[in-house]
Amino acid sequence: MNIENPSNEKVKDLLANSKTIAVVGLSDKPHRTSFQVSEAMQRAGYKIIPVNPEVTEVLGEKAVPSLSDIKEPVDIVNVFRRSEYLPKIAEETKKIQPKAFWAQQGVYHEGAQDILKDTSILVIMDLCIKVAHAIYR
Repeated sequence: MNIENPSNEKVKDLLANSKTIAVVGLSDKPHRTSFQVSEAMQRAGYKIIPVNPEVTEVLGEKAVPSLSDIKEPVDIVNVFRRSEYLPKIAEETKKIQPKAFWAQQGVYHEGAQDILKDTSILVIMDLCIKVAHAIYR
């Protein structure tokens, strides 16, 4: 893996200055990590937008089938999909121009980083947003 995440200071600044997180792959099952992490971020004050074509609502928020279906600005795209899906999700992310593309712990793909390298979008991979928030708040 040849992924280099932004500095701790940039991650802290991102979390402090973001309000809306689109969660790709958010499950409506409470035992799933995506649900637990998103619920914690919602409790911390972030608006969660579930992105999953298989569900209609998660955590009291209406789900959308894809990033392109979101009709409001997004600060962070947080991905809970397997690594091989990251390039496609990075392409979709590029179109909505959030502040950051964030792949959860254990999820990374150099191709996704390459797709986003010439944009202003911060790329964070293989890092849990809930853990980072707990450290930097």
